[in-house]
Amino acid sequence: MADAEAIRAFEHAGWERAAGGYEASFATATRTFIPALLDAAGVEAGQSVLDVACGPGFVTAGAAERGAIVRGLDFSAAMLGVARTRHRNIVFDQGDAEALPYPEGHFDAVISNFGIHHVPRPIEALRQAYRVLRPGGRLAFTIWAAPSENIAWKLVFDAIRSEGDMAASRAPAPGGGFGTPTDCESALEQAGFTGISSRKLTGLWHHANGRALLDALRAGTARMAALIEAQSATDIPGIVAAIDRAAAAYRDADGLAIPIAAFVAYGHKA
Repeated sequence: MADAEAIRAFEHAGWERAAGGYEASFATATRTFIPALLDAAGVEAGQSVLDVACGPGFVTAGAAERGAIVRGLDFSAAMLGVARTRHRNIVFDQGDAEALPYPEGHFDAVISNFGIHHVPRPIEALRQAYRVLRPGGRLAFTIWAAPSENIAWKLVFDAIRSEGDMAASRAPAPGGGFGTPTDCESALEQAGFTGISSRKLTGLWHHANGRALLDALRAGTARMAALIEAQSATDIPGIVAAIDRAAAAYRDADGLAIPIAAFVAYGHKA
């Protein structure tokens, strides 16, 4: 049984730390998939939309640009500080995805970009999303594809496996187990949603070299950062060199154009 409080404390500390550097690091990957997420949720002008685990508010702002009436929620005060500074006309609330502070049937759409799988009990977060949706309302969220399809992750994991220590991180095991689209669709069904589906999304993540990729994951994530930071300082040069060797196939005139992949899962409230 996963320790929900240990997971929550770990994730909270990680995202508090990452807030200041997130835009220049990991957001350069996650923002790639915002349009597809908004499309999957059917976000359009005049709708009331909630962005769960909103971080610095990039998805929230994307929904607002479509004319939606938006609200963002996150548990990290540091992330919300960035969001409120960047997007002064949007309301952001501090709160828990597993206990949303909104009345039943309040929103036309709920969205979350790479947030649900960080929650200790993702199905409970999905049930909360279902509760606050109006009948016919739609939920959409994204997760990362497995490393076999998500090359940026594979490059780092393979390099640490060969040159470092994959067991070095003291991060608690994730609570969600959201590893595949099937997992997501099953969770949506358990939460009460219908019309459930998912689809694969792909993009390219641009970096100058292997060091830049490693630094982006270290600066802008929680769980990956814990793994990278747990590596011995003497092993880091070898890890970087291994990434560069394996990434040679993805080199272009500007550096590395690394394939990344995710899934968007969605359903609606009957």
